[in-house]
Amino acid sequence: MTKENETPRKHKLIQYANGPSLEEINGTVSVPKDKGFVKTLLAYSGPGALVAVGYMDPGNWSTSITGGQNFQYLLMSVILISSLIAMLLQYMAAKLGIVSSMDLAQAIRARTSKALGIVLWILTEFAIMATDIAEVIGAAIALYLLFHIPLVIAVFITVLDVLVLLLLTKIGFRKIEAIVVCLILVILFVFVYQVALSNPDWSGVFGGLIPTSRTFSTSEKIAGMTPLSGALGIIGATVMPHNLYLHSAISQTRKVDHNDEESVARNVKFSAWDSNIQLTAAFFVNALLLIMGVAVFKTGAVKDPSFFGLYEALSDTSTLSNGILIGVAKSGILSTLFAVALLASGQNSTITGTLTGQVIMEGFVHMKMPLWLRRLVTRLISVIPVLICVMLTSGKSAVDEHTALNNLMNNSQVFLAFALPFSMLPLLMMTDSAMEMGNRFKNSLWVKVLGWLSVIGLTILNLISLPDQILAFFGDHPTAGDVDASKIIAYILIIAVLALLVWTVVDLHHGNKRLAAQVKSEKLAAEE
Repeated sequence: MTKENETPRKHKLIQYANGPSLEEINGTVSVPKDKGFVKTLLAYSGPGALVAVGYMDPGNWSTSITGGQNFQYLLMSVILISSLIAMLLQYMAAKLGIVSSMDLAQAIRARTSKALGIVLWILTEFAIMATDIAEVIGAAIALYLLFHIPLVIAVFITVLDVLVLLLLTKIGFRKIEAIVVCLILVILFVFVYQVALSNPDWSGVFGGLIPTSRTFSTSEKIAGMTPLSGALGIIGATVMPHNLYLHSAISQTRKVDHNDEESVARNVKFSAWDSNIQLTAAFFVNALLLIMGVAVFKTGAVKDPSFFGLYEALSDTSTLSNGILIGVAKSGILSTLFAVALLASGQNSTITGTLTGQVIMEGFVHMKMPLWLRRLVTRLISVIPVLICVMLTSGKSAVDEHTALNNLMNNSQVFLAFALPFSMLPLLMMTDSAMEMGNRFKNSLWVKVLGWLSVIGLTILNLISLPDQILAFFGDHPTAGDVDASKIIAYILIIAVLALLVWTVVDLHHGNKRLAAQVKSEKLAAEE
């Protein structure tokens, strides 16, 4: 049949996809070759900002501020260590994308069975939805605090951010990066301003950057939190699996000549610079949040660590630590700026969460749908538990409603503990491989050692924290039976995670052997 006689295909919302990662923006940004360091860095800057958003989203806020309230500057070292691990993992993710021309989801799927690919896809989808719940709660509360919109209506309004995403997809990826950077600067300005007014003890701040045996202690308990549980909360809210998938995809937006090793090396170098600069900004935001907990508020003054409680505390002169803050708080500026930063954080996460969802869907199951539809489906699913929570507490006191929303946000993060090892371990295995990355771009010895220490350490810490995370689902006053049940559930889940990890490692090992055999046969065929 000739092309003239062919019936045109109807456009389908869900299509098969097995091409380049985020094909519409892949390789669309030109970069200079012979310019100075600063001009070249500016051309590569942007992907790191989208990644850094995940390290300063609403899920981080209460853990850092509460950690400061309870233990002063003790947990500053945990924020620093988490940030350094994040820099290492994101460097490897960007390098994988640039060198192999595959994002992490595509690379895993190419080396594992279809069944495992579907399992990992579902697991990662749950992790993204868990992150999205925190964004829904943060954005809805910000709208309530700023404009006094009832929470139920505010939750529905968050669904409309799909319209913002539609607009952004029309203006180009470079402009999206610029918008994200501007929103990050808004967040940074708010917390710098509030901390500067509080005049913190800088010797205590810098002293807290050095970890001690007390940092991970379980013997000291304040307001139901130990230093270890506070540290686990910060780590769990900081290092998120979806960021590794996202970075391995958007690092490919810059044009690169894969036939020129120097071009690839230049992309890897400047992507690392971009990522580390933006993650340093994220470190400062998280550090400022903890400093707020210590210096802005009186010790133990914040009884309600939810966003509602923090907003009220910033306008309540009895909770603030010095006269300057009290004078500014009377005008309502401190609390308003806090709500503005919360709204900015939620919008930033909307952009990155949608892009990540498309990356894992295309990579794991080769399905593609428009970004607006992807966002609409994910957001509607994430809205359901938030609406249920709001409706169940609508007849109760405001404190009960606030506590329920805060618990929902914290409990939703449990899925991140499941998903994190399944992104870190394959990433490390593939970037360690000379066959995968080539001798020049495989991980150096120090990166390999630090990588394995980070992966093993984070996996163990996440699994250790599971019993407490499961127990949180039983409410604020669990019985002895609830404690036993939470431990049984946690141990079953730990066994399941370890079994799935073994399956993943075995599949990746066999996949690499198949790939090696294929490369060898192709090489022999070429020589003949």
